[in-house]
Amino acid sequence: MADKSLQCKDCGKDFLFTEGEQEFYAEKGLLNEPQRCPECRKAKKAAFRNRRNRNE
Repeated sequence: MADKSLQCKDCGKDFLFTEGEQEFYAEKGLLNEPQRCPECRKAKKAAFRNRRNRNE
């Protein structure tokens, strides 16, 4: 397996889906490649947590 260059669907920036990340995804049974770069993934998770905390 080699590193793959992917494009983030939110910001359009290219990012690497490393060999180690690919192995991690395979171990967890995840079939789809990530759609967002690490920065956008963190931002999306933070926004989700903030919305969830406001509703509690």
